[in-house]
Amino acid sequence: MSSVAFESVRKIFGKTVALKDVDLLVRDGEFMVLLGPSGCGKTTLLRCLAGLERIDAGTVRIGDRDVSDLPPRDRHIAMVFQSYAVFPHMKVYDNIAFGLRMRNKPKAEVERRVKEGAALLQLEPFLDRYPAQLSGGQRQRVAVARAIVTDAPVLLMDEPLSNLDALLRLHARAELKRLHGEVKRTTVYVTHDQIEALSMGDRIAVMREGQIVQLDTPSALYDRPADVFVGSFIGSPPMNFLRCRARNGTAVGDAFEVPGPPGMDGKEMLLGIRPENIKIGEGPLRGRVLVVEPLGSHALLTVMVGNESIKVVAPADTAVRADEELRLAPEPHKVRWMDAASGKALTAPR
Repeated sequence: MSSVAFESVRKIFGKTVALKDVDLLVRDGEFMVLLGPSGCGKTTLLRCLAGLERIDAGTVRIGDRDVSDLPPRDRHIAMVFQSYAVFPHMKVYDNIAFGLRMRNKPKAEVERRVKEGAALLQLEPFLDRYPAQLSGGQRQRVAVARAIVTDAPVLLMDEPLSNLDALLRLHARAELKRLHGEVKRTTVYVTHDQIEALSMGDRIAVMREGQIVQLDTPSALYDRPADVFVGSFIGSPPMNFLRCRARNGTAVGDAFEVPGPPGMDGKEMLLGIRPENIKIGEGPLRGRVLVVEPLGSHALLTVMVGNESIKVVAPADTAVRADEELRLAPEPHKVRWMDAASGKALTAPR
């Protein structure tokens, strides 16, 4: 059993509380993504799991073991760092074999596992090369192979794709997802890239200021954010928010009036809608086009609605120009309502 549990974990650096009583259960074999902006605590949480940081309160468990006070070598974890940390003076074969040799594994077992890991990551042609002779993507695969072959029940990854260019990152995401499907290792993956998180994670823990603000599947996070922060952080472009007030069952904004949620009369609200869920044509929102960005598969419009600008994803052949007046129709079942004061969803995510 290789589940991971954080129970009321707190970490303090000087006067800064980096982790605020975090509770999180990572299921056996799950690919869990820790997502959030820089400084939110995601890497600190990963380092507390790895034993590279001592927690100030709470408990960290791997399976049935309390590992809170164990050194990293006794936690039975493998880790892939952002900088890859491959040894430049060692060939690819020796880099992959390093962890096994440190554990005094028999030579025959080392050779078998290295070959298996190289085959899994498609590194067989490069076993006799040095890291300097590899591309960034190949070096990243060497670091993953080294972690995989140790047979540690828990695999930790700290932004392993951030040093790759866009095309390599796209390829590496697919490779890591395929790899997880084959080895079924419990994985905790740290990233600030929400595209990585949405495409790879079984579940995503969105973090902010040392706390988990929402934990759910990628589709649920995208469709039903718990607050304005999650809606703004997940999605590219992010969710639009328009200020309005509930009045007699409707939501009245600066340049629109739409049906509102029941029982909210007099409440200041935010209407949340994804850019791709807004249709151009007859609709309750009156706007003026500020910018048209042709992006090949679609066009991205920036539209002024009252005193607020929103993004609209339109078909590539949409014939609109800057300064043109538009009517916009949000898809009613895609509208999400937030409290204007707290930023929290008025209907709890399912």
